[in-house]
Amino acid sequence: MLKADCLNVYRQAEVNSASGRDLEALVLTRAARALEECRQRWNAEDNGQRLQKALKVNQAIWTTFQNDLRKPDNPLPKKVREDILSLSLFIDRRTMEIMCKPAPEKLDVLIKINLNIASGLRACTAPAPEIRDRGDRDRGRTTANNRGSMEYRI
Repeated sequence: MLKADCLNVYRQAEVNSASGRDLEALVLTRAARALEECRQRWNAEDNGQRLQKALKVNQAIWTTFQNDLRKPDNPLPKKVREDILSLSLFIDRRTMEIMCKPAPEKLDVLIKINLNIASGLRACTAPAPEIRDRGDRDRGRTTANNRGSMEYRI
C-alpha cells in the first residue's frame, strides 16, 4: 500500500471513530492547516487554486455551524449560539475579503480562530484527568490508574 493510501485509510478511521465535538475539532484543525499551508507557500505557482479550495472548505465548515446553531433544538445556551454565530459572520466577511484581495497576513485570524475553537472543543470532550506528581520520570504521560480512570502525570 502506498504511503498516501495508508494516510487516507488512517484519516478515514479517525473520522469514523470521532465523537461530534472531536469531529468538529478535527475538521477545524484540518482547515487551519490548509490555510497555514497557503500562507507559507504564498508565492507558489499553484497557490491561487489551493487558497480558493482552502477558503471554500473553511467557509463550508462555518456554514454548517451556522445552520446547526440556528436550529431551535440546538442544546447550546442562547448566548453561546449568538457568540458563535457572530464569529461565523466575521469569518464570512474575512473570507470574502481574502477572495477579493488576497494577502497572506489576512489568513492569520482565520487560522487562529479555527485552532482556538478546536482546542476548546477538545477540552470539552477530554475526561478530567487526575493529576498526581510522580516525578520527572513519568512527566507528561497519561496512564490508567488502579481505579480504571485516567491520570495525568506531571
